[in-house]
Amino acid sequence: MKAAIIVLSDPKSGEDALGRVFNALAAAYDFQQQGDEISVLFQGAGTRWISELNKSDHPVHELFNAVKDTIAGVSCGCAEVFGATEEVEKSGFDFIKNNAVPGTKGLPSLRNLADEGYTILTF
Repeated sequence: MKAAIIVLSDPKSGEDALGRVFNALAAAYDFQQQGDEISVLFQGAGTRWISELNKSDHPVHELFNAVKDTIAGVSCGCAEVFGATEEVEKSGFDFIKNNAVPGTKGLPSLRNLADEGYTILTF
């Protein structure tokens, strides 16, 4: 099985957003434990999660660390729009920009993921 998990929730949106990122990473962990091919992407306002999840006192930090190797990267254009570029650069995650959306530096191509047989889940 192949799954792509897209995190779109904004950490500035409170408890619901925390629930979404927690469940996204929990799903990644579940797929990972079963030996499935998993790809996690942070897109939209979700690009802001990188700085939050890297904090050792964050309630989802341990789970984040457990699935770090499944994180394909962060939307380049979205990180720029939502002010997360600097924090993403510090984190060492790749910027994904294979969808050349006009007016941006590029976003992840969900079409490519679908073409490669990934089931796409959004949180």
